[in-house]
Amino acid sequence: MRRVLTIIGLVLGAQAVGGFLFAWSGLYSIAASKEHLPPVTWFFGMAMRSSIETHAAFVGDPPDLDDPALIRRGAGHYEDGCAPCHGAPDVGRNPISRHMLPAPPFLPGHAGDWTDKQLYWITYNGIKYAGMPAWPAQARDDEPWAVAAFLRRLDGMSAEEYRRLAFGETAPDGDRSALSDLAMLDGSAREVLDNCARCHGYDGAGGGTAAFPRLSGQNAAYLFHALRAYAEGGRHSGIMQPVAAGLDESILRTLADHYAGQTAPYPPPPADADPALLELGARLAESGDRDTGVPACSGCHGEDRDPRYPRLDGQHASYIADQLRLWQRDAHGDTPLSRIMGAAVRNLTEEQIRALSLHYAQSRPRETADN
Repeated sequence: MRRVLTIIGLVLGAQAVGGFLFAWSGLYSIAASKEHLPPVTWFFGMAMRSSIETHAAFVGDPPDLDDPALIRRGAGHYEDGCAPCHGAPDVGRNPISRHMLPAPPFLPGHAGDWTDKQLYWITYNGIKYAGMPAWPAQARDDEPWAVAAFLRRLDGMSAEEYRRLAFGETAPDGDRSALSDLAMLDGSAREVLDNCARCHGYDGAGGGTAAFPRLSGQNAAYLFHALRAYAEGGRHSGIMQPVAAGLDESILRTLADHYAGQTAPYPPPPADADPALLELGARLAESGDRDTGVPACSGCHGEDRDPRYPRLDGQHASYIADQLRLWQRDAHGDTPLSRIMGAAVRNLTEEQIRALSLHYAQSRPRETADN
């Protein structure tokens, strides 16, 4: 037995030395213009799939992937971050990506090859040596679920459906009087705004869905500081950071001024809100909770609020709740305001989070309520 083990060890050692010398010789071409040898292609493909299957098995339970807002959010990011390499129902892959090795798969028709958890794991972690990057904001492990929710529906999706989901409001039709400043924007600012409007709309209402926060009527100072925090990486979001990072300060101010000047109609408040939760939310907003050290929200977000803080009246309940949860686990960002908010909401219970989000979704700004 000792002799057999010695022979096996010598054979394995010789193979390892031979493999090293072959790699060191440079004889094997790594050029992207040449395909791998079939055994190498098979081995890498097997190793990749096995790795994804193993690691995805430890991913936690997904949120509701049938949520239309989640799907819409994922579609908006797919168009910017994924379609250039992986294609879309309305357009093929970028010619450059087709000459990568390994070539990124054309996902329409192939996304179904993976489970929901595997799609999430790939989106969040990326794949080494394949040109597939990890999620830009690793602190936001919630965001890749939106991409997974969208990818789950990509197979068989029509070009019309894709454009509706990924582009949303593509032209400022309708109430042009509320959008009269569009004609005053120069070419670069208008181009950037057109891209923002795919998700947020030209009027900042986000199409009236909860997929994106309401920007209309926010303070320009708050919007500018939020955009700059995204651009500098202080506020975490794998969706917003890549968009804002390439914009100069003048464009950021123009975008902030535009959306601050909009007066889009508010969506109808939740009709089935629990009266007890609404009462609790109103009490927390006005007075806080002394027993748990939760301060009153109105101290910063009231009518006489600091311009650095957002207006919460009429904001989507799901957006407010998600943001509160992010602050609780320090995933929102690393800015002075984020640290203040993290401390303020640390002791909120899940019931209190739901109560506050419903309260503000029902509320309307004083100037609106008085009209």
